[in-house]
Amino acid sequence: MSCPLRENATVIARRYLSGLSRLRSLSCGRGSCLAPFLLLSLLYPLFAFPVSADERPMAVRPKTIVDLQLFRQTSSVSTETAGNARGQATLINLNPHVNAWYLLCLAKPGSALKVYHLENGESQSQWLNLESGAPTGIYITYEKSRSFCDLWGLAAINSLGQAGQRGLAYGPLCGGKLYLRNPVKGQQRALEQVTEFLREKVPGGEEIITSVRDYFFNYLYEKKAEEKPKEETVANLARGSAGGPVPALLDTKEARRLVQPTDLGIELLEKGSGGVTPGTWRAVKDSPDIYVSVVAPKWIAPELMNSYRNVVRGLDSVEAGGLVYLVAFDLERFDLKFALGTLHPQLGWSAHILPRMRDQSLPGPDGIDSAAPLVRTGLISPVDAARTVATFTGGFKRYHGAFKYGPLSLVNRGSHYGFIENGVVFSKLQPGLATLFALNDGRVEMKAWSEEDNRRLPEVRYARQNGVSLIADFDPVARLSVPGPLVGQWGPGNWSGSEKNELRAMRAGVGIQEFAGKRYLIYAFFWSATPSAMARVFQAYQVRHAMLLDMNALVHTYLAVYQKQGAHLNVGHLIKGMREADMTVKGRLAPRFLASADNRDFFYLTRKEAP
Repeated sequence: MSCPLRENATVIARRYLSGLSRLRSLSCGRGSCLAPFLLLSLLYPLFAFPVSADERPMAVRPKTIVDLQLFRQTSSVSTETAGNARGQATLINLNPHVNAWYLLCLAKPGSALKVYHLENGESQSQWLNLESGAPTGIYITYEKSRSFCDLWGLAAINSLGQAGQRGLAYGPLCGGKLYLRNPVKGQQRALEQVTEFLREKVPGGEEIITSVRDYFFNYLYEKKAEEKPKEETVANLARGSAGGPVPALLDTKEARRLVQPTDLGIELLEKGSGGVTPGTWRAVKDSPDIYVSVVAPKWIAPELMNSYRNVVRGLDSVEAGGLVYLVAFDLERFDLKFALGTLHPQLGWSAHILPRMRDQSLPGPDGIDSAAPLVRTGLISPVDAARTVATFTGGFKRYHGAFKYGPLSLVNRGSHYGFIENGVVFSKLQPGLATLFALNDGRVEMKAWSEEDNRRLPEVRYARQNGVSLIADFDPVARLSVPGPLVGQWGPGNWSGSEKNELRAMRAGVGIQEFAGKRYLIYAFFWSATPSAMARVFQAYQVRHAMLLDMNALVHTYLAVYQKQGAHLNVGHLIKGMREADMTVKGRLAPRFLASADNRDFFYLTRKEAP
């Protein structure tokens, strides 16, 4: 039994040409080998590699997730196991440019193939290798040093078997230099359990979900948005931010006020009994380089509210007056990372696409519907846990993560949202979709992906797509953020919400602000807003690009900041009610993503190491 991969066209072509070269090198007299050579050149592919019963091109036939990894490198050696049984070990570096994830396949006659998903604890500096002289393990090369790690031999101290039996999402190997990723059950809340049961098991379940969402949750959060923020007007109030990002552009008539953000669950450095000045940034206590701001769209500068009226819809009184909560992270100080949940987003077809866009012969738009043999943990790796300062939920589930209306619904099999973790493609990035991604050198970018951007895939370590852009560009002359062209169009923009074009709902979004060489990732939470209100707020904060994340409930718009005080970890939630999404174990809070595996995908920020 062989390791679960197919050779791509490039590998096959090289093998074919190599074989022809060997045939040409046969020693024979002038012309005497020409006929045999021509015959053998035609027959050689039959012997060089097996012909698949499925003759369709790889692009349009079922695959494994390994097939999607264009940059993978593979090596194999003979092995020894208990009783000197001979077998074969195959090691696949899924993306050598990132060097984070490997697959180890162990095969021996008469036994089932065993496949292990390994995570490299030092992806920037150590490499894994199989060698013929080491039949029971791998060599780890770290800068100038080299060590052997016995993984499946009789003398193995931290064996693969032991690491897989401890019940941990990450089983330590080789003294913590590697981790075995083990399957775990991700936390799923009651609301999600009911939703998925209705959607998957009950005829017409999606209509029930929509009705409850539109008439209960939207009503509930609309009432929250309608609450008037506690505020007071102050004469001659200075509006400078206490460091951090550039403040929002507000109407000068509305700027002299103090607001009490009563739902804020993150403790600020200077509490200030008088409240917070809208549009400015306040530092977070015990969390350097993280800032909080609040604003209501009705306070935004009139010149912004009147710009791009052909694209952005007008705002009703609820979303105009609702208090928006924002958090900013200095990208000079933090790395942004992304991880899939144990279940979501899924990899098969979205039920949201047009029927004619679905290829019934494929299990999913990329030819797969499963990540196997890769393991999705829904949990931050031990490599990053100590340096993690914040987490926030990712984007839509696969069910709504594709287009039913507009131009994007008619191309690329419905334009399913793509995502990449640790350089491994789980779903291909699609052109035209808003994409938040981090490169191997740590730089974070956001843009509408294009076909030309595919050349950058070798350097992309993390990526998540989620619909189209809220902010698509920045006009440096007018110093004005440019809203995406589909902000006001419900169907073509795939904004979700009611099919009656009632787009107002609880929403979260993210953008990148860049001025004078400083770059900030800005996360925004809205109690009840349309994409138009989101675009106006991101315009006020002058971001270069912005996109929607998720919506409809606090569990889907969750953000937490970890404030370390000695040995104690204080978890500050952007909105106090988000605490309900965390688990409690023996009376202690176990924050999702950091201390408990989750079924949903998420982003997280880690503090960069000092030079």
